[in-house]
Parts: sequence; structure tokens; C-alpha cells
Amino acid sequence: MSTVEMEVFSNTQLLILVLLMFIGGEVFTSMVELQIRRFNLRRIIRNTERKLDSSSTGIINPSSSPPNSLEHIELGIVVTGVDSPARLKYNSIKLLSFVVMGYLLIINFVGVALVSVYLTLVSSARNVLKKKGLKLFTFSLFTVVSTFANCGFVPTNENMMVFSKNSGLLLILIPQVLLGNTLFPPFLRFSIWFLGKFVKKVGPSSDYLLTKIEEIGYPHLLPGLHSSLLVGTVVGFVAVQFTLFCSMEWDSVALSGLSSYEKVVGALFESVNSRHSGETIVDLSTIASAILVLFVVMM
Repeated sequence: MSTVEMEVFSNTQLLILVLLMFIGGEVFTSMVELQIRRFNLRRIIRNTERKLDSSSTGIINPSSSPPNSLEHIELGIVVTGVDSPARLKYNSIKLLSFVVMGYLLIINFVGVALVSVYLTLVSSARNVLKKKGLKLFTFSLFTVVSTFANCGFVPTNENMMVFSKNSGLLLILIPQVLLGNTLFPPFLRFSIWFLGKFVKKVGPSSDYLLTKIEEIGYPHLLPGLHSSLLVGTVVGFVAVQFTLFCSMEWDSVALSGLSSYEKVVGALFESVNSRHSGETIVDLSTIASAILVLFVVMM
């Protein structure tokens, strides 16, 4: 929601908003949490190793040392060794933090690149930006980051209504909406599995992440069954909304002037966004009350 017209913001102000949306997104904040947990776990392991090192250097004659000192050292090796559970957990959390960071950066980078290329090649979309005095890169960056973070802001006063006929742009943004929200856990699990499958170095850490979900304690890392059910739920809800929206709004004022293909893409865009970022290509005041109720239920 916005209380001011988006076009009053300068280019610098829009970039500041981009930064705020980026660091306020769920994926970014969860990544920061992982980094803090990794730092704390590393500190604990190093402190334990340091204590064990100081204990071992103080032992001159094993027979004169306390009876359990050697056992304590051996136990410490079990706890802090290269292949120890503590080390494995640390390496797994380290891998997870890098996977989440890579996921965040790659999805946003690819999104910005695709939107920029589209705006460069399609004159109708590019002309909209020229009329509104928006820079192509700023618009691409702002829209992709906002969509991925599910903020719903677009640097135009009409949201995405001015791009209702630009089906290619809408199709680029739809995956951004889903990958930054409900499909993040399934794709995160797939990314971890993929790395473990083809990068042998991270195989043990990948297996640990996929099997020790509760020990990792990362809310977006779900078991395989839950991830599959989540994908099915997302597809099912979108399909229901898409079907009802098309059946009730196909010949309505909201979609007037659009071709059949543009209506299909527009309906899909609305169906996906109603449960996530809230971007729209239609004037919500013109659609049927039943569809508004459907949107409320799905939200």
C-alpha cells in the first residue's frame, strides 16, 4: 500500500527504497539470521578447541594427570574434530547460508537482467518509462526487488496497469513473486540437493541439511514431503483463482481492450499476486464483488 504517488520520488529516493525493500525481505532477513548462527557456532567450536589445546599442553606425564583428562581430550576431539557432529553442523549451516545468499542474488540479478532486456527491446513498454521520466535500470531494479520481496510497490502511479498489454513483462515478474515467497522453501531444498548431487565437496553437508531439518532449525528448510505438498498447494490455489477470474471477468470492463492471450496472462498475473505482492494490472474497483471476496479468502 502507498499513501503517496510513486512518481514524485526522485531517482535517488527510488534507489533508497530499493535498498530498504531488499534488506527488509524475508529471504534477506533469514540469511542474516543464518550468518549470526554460523558465527556463534564457530565461536563456540573455537573456544572449545582453545580450551582443549591449553589442557593438552599442560599434561607432562599422563600418569600424573587426572584420570579423566585423556578421556576429556578424546571427547573434545570427537566434538571438535574435522568430521565431528559439531563441525558437520557448522559446515552445513555455512553451506545453507551461502545457498540462501546465492539464491537471493541470482534470482534478483536474473530478474533485473530480463526486465531490462525486455524494456530495451519492446518500445511500447520503454515509451511508458520515457513519458514518466523513469530510468530503465532504476525501474527494472525497483520492480524486481519489490516483487521478489513481495512489497507490491511499482514506481508508477498506476502500479502495473500501464503494462497490462506487455505480457512478456508480466511473465517475467510472475516467477519473481513465487520464488520470493511460497516457492522459496521447495526451491531452496532443490538447490541444496542439486549442489550435493553434483559438487562432491559439499556432499556431506548437503545430506546433513536434507536429513537433519529439526537440528538445523531454519524455518524455510522443509522436509521433502512438505515441500512437495507446498508446491501442490500453490499450484492448486493459483489454478482455482485463475479459473474463477477468467470465468467471471473475461468480458468485463477490467479486461477490456486486451487480446485473448493478454487476458490469460493478465488473469494469471492477478491470481499469483493476490496471494503475494499485491501488484495489479486492473482497477480493482471495476471487478466483481465475488472476485474481491475470493482475493480476500486467498490472502
